Amino acid sequence: MTTKYQIRVFGKEGCDKCHTLNQRIDKLLTKEEYADFEKLYCDVETIDGLVAFAEAGCINPSRIPAVLVTVWNEMLESYIPLTNKEPGAVDPVLKKSKLYQFLGLQTDYSDVGKGVISPKMIKNILDEATESVA
Repeated sequence: MTTKYQIRVFGKEGCDKCHTLNQRIDKLLTKEEYADFEKLYCDVETIDGLVAFAEAGCINPSRIPAVLVTVWNEMLESYIPLTNKEPGAVDPVLKKSKLYQFLGLQTDYSDVGKGVISPKMIKNILDEATESVA
């Protein structure tokens, strides 16, 4: 049985960082190694997007765009967030962008992060997702 993952991208229309993040994820998802992943874009300025954002419950609204990695749960027949193996641990690639409780990223607008979620950061969490479920 193939494991199915869903990457939930939280953003809003007209946001350059949201647009760039979507492009980076789309490019990664064309690679064979990420064939088990699909992307769901959640525009937080719509009702559906806002509900998805509220259900995630772990993203700071001032740190959008953000990404949450979920996995299909057969018993629940829905996607559920993957937990962060080491909540609060410092990651040299993800730095302050790593979510605390669940596997994902949020934009770090401090001087250190400059608001960039790089392809390397995205790849890192996708690889961590496949390793944690394997």
